[in-house]
Amino acid sequence: MIFDAHCDVLAKLWWNQHLSVQDSPNLHTTIDGMKQVGGKVQVFAIFVPEAVQAEQQFDVALEMVHLFKKHIISLPNVKWIQSQEDVLRLGKSEIGAMLSLEGCDAIGVHLVRLQTLFALGVRSVGLTWNYANAACDGILEPRGAGLSSFGKEIVRENNHYKVWTDVSHLSVRGFWDVIEESDFVVATHSNVYSLCSNPRNLRDDQIDALLKKKSVIGITFVPQFLTDKKEATVDDVLRHLDYICSRGGEYSVGFGSDFDGIDQTVVGLGKFKDYHNLINQLHKRYSADQVHRFLFSNFVQRLP
Repeated sequence: MIFDAHCDVLAKLWWNQHLSVQDSPNLHTTIDGMKQVGGKVQVFAIFVPEAVQAEQQFDVALEMVHLFKKHIISLPNVKWIQSQEDVLRLGKSEIGAMLSLEGCDAIGVHLVRLQTLFALGVRSVGLTWNYANAACDGILEPRGAGLSSFGKEIVRENNHYKVWTDVSHLSVRGFWDVIEESDFVVATHSNVYSLCSNPRNLRDDQIDALLKKKSVIGITFVPQFLTDKKEATVDDVLRHLDYICSRGGEYSVGFGSDFDGIDQTVVGLGKFKDYHNLINQLHKRYSADQVHRFLFSNFVQRLP
């Protein structure tokens, strides 16, 4: 079984509502593809494109919730996940779908908008994408500021509603602020800076802090986060997994593919249905119990 902590199918659906999440060849992640390799839970991100004007962003976020309900939850044997209990109740032939918010730009400075998204099923919140908003600076914002007062309010709301705070994309100072403030912190799609010096990746002290918090780090399949070479392979994915495990992260590592949010893909891992290539290699290195933890139970056990 596979729990994948991040994909951008909703953004593609927003651009082209004729895509079929069931089986479209133009999507990396499809329900049919998940079924082929044991996909059990997929987190679908609400990511409002930068090109959308500020006054329209919350409306677009709501549109994506509507698309989630219309095109994903409506499919046969697809169930809406809002808690750990929902995952544990999934039948053998059922797949779970969970909503996340990637970047709080859409809520502006209005907590009620965040609370509305909670009421609509959002269970993971990333404070920023790569740049600054009212909550915090992203990792590519030159200023590098941490959480604002409003950002800390958001984290407190996440704690109150038992929602994950996702540190992927955050500035370094913002990361440490979240470590201090959050009860339910994760990194849904980030890799290891020591192996690939992309600013989006986590430094060793950040990895250690997440492990201490008993959080989960989702190894992502973004080639530029895996290697400095022209092409990334499954072996590169395994290098990042091995590294986190070497620091004591066996119970704190999973996968967050970022499928449909990337143009270039890992060789041999171009769509969800190709997960089997990764799984085969995992079984050559790790026990069946460890592989199950990496693919599924580490993230599930951290769901409130």
